[in-house]
Amino acid sequence: MDTPAFMPVGTQGTVKGLVREDLFALGARILLCNTYHLYLRPGASVIAELGGLHRFMNWEKPILTDSGGFQVYSLADLRKVSDDGVVFRSHLDGSEHVFTPEVALAVQEKLGSDIAMVLDECPALPAASEKLRTAVDRTVAWAERSLAAKEREDQALFAIVQGGLDCDLRRECAERLAGLDFPGYAVGGLSVGEDREEMLSALDVTLPWLPEEKPRYLMGVGAPSDLVEAVARGVDLFDCVMPTRVARNGTLFTGRGRVVIKHAKYARDPRPVEEGCDCYTCRNFSRAYLRHVHLSKEIISSRLNTIHNLRYIIILMQKMREAIAGGFWDEFYGSFYSSLDAGDYDIEEEL
Repeated sequence: MDTPAFMPVGTQGTVKGLVREDLFALGARILLCNTYHLYLRPGASVIAELGGLHRFMNWEKPILTDSGGFQVYSLADLRKVSDDGVVFRSHLDGSEHVFTPEVALAVQEKLGSDIAMVLDECPALPAASEKLRTAVDRTVAWAERSLAAKEREDQALFAIVQGGLDCDLRRECAERLAGLDFPGYAVGGLSVGEDREEMLSALDVTLPWLPEEKPRYLMGVGAPSDLVEAVARGVDLFDCVMPTRVARNGTLFTGRGRVVIKHAKYARDPRPVEEGCDCYTCRNFSRAYLRHVHLSKEIISSRLNTIHNLRYIIILMQKMREAIAGGFWDEFYGSFYSSLDAGDYDIEEEL
């Protein structure tokens, strides 16, 4: 698979509002599914009995499963972390479960994804230096245990760099994990409340220590300008729920800025969301119609908006691949920012 590439998020085995044919038409090349949610419902054993995740969700292309670590750590009042792993209570029924590095990997091996992620400790920011140090040491130790437990030869295992906003710890974690020779590496623990410059600074000190010849994956980042900045720094893979989440809330991406479709100025606007966009939504519907179905709370609104936002992101990734391959990255980069025009658009640096 050529990179850079964006992975639409199918948390529970589905990208909200879309079917497989939609994703094919959008040009999706790989999906991300969530280990924590699929472990709890319907269960990894059920999915394995039904032929694995690809067959279960009828998706023949690659799938990456995250370790479930981020979801577990977001349950601050429902989990307890130790060097062995994490004890947590289900957000569904309160039942108690244990995720160790070995268990998290075994679940993903049952799911049968193409890329699995190691269990890591993702501390909330801001975090004290002692907590960040513990998280880095645990993340590296858990990565080593995951490698030792790995059984499937047809599944790549990626490590995850932690360290918060501490540049020295980020560098150390990346260097230690690179020494373990994983097939790919992710940068985790970012886009969790820090400002954009802090995120980019953390990338700047992390990426040089990760092998250029292996995939480098920035977890949980999906704002268009953040994608461009991360690719400029050498990131290959991305995932994020943001493009689909804001679509359901009526925010649409264009090369000139954002369209917040509920605004009254679009009530009689006959134009598509973006002139020249080849997505189903732009080929068939006006801004006025999209505003109407959004304000009417029609289910079709979420579907149409999601189709547009994912197509925009996928085309953006394609343009970046072409710019890199063609040797005109600087021209692309300048054009991306110069095309942003407040005009009648809703420009905001961050969503």
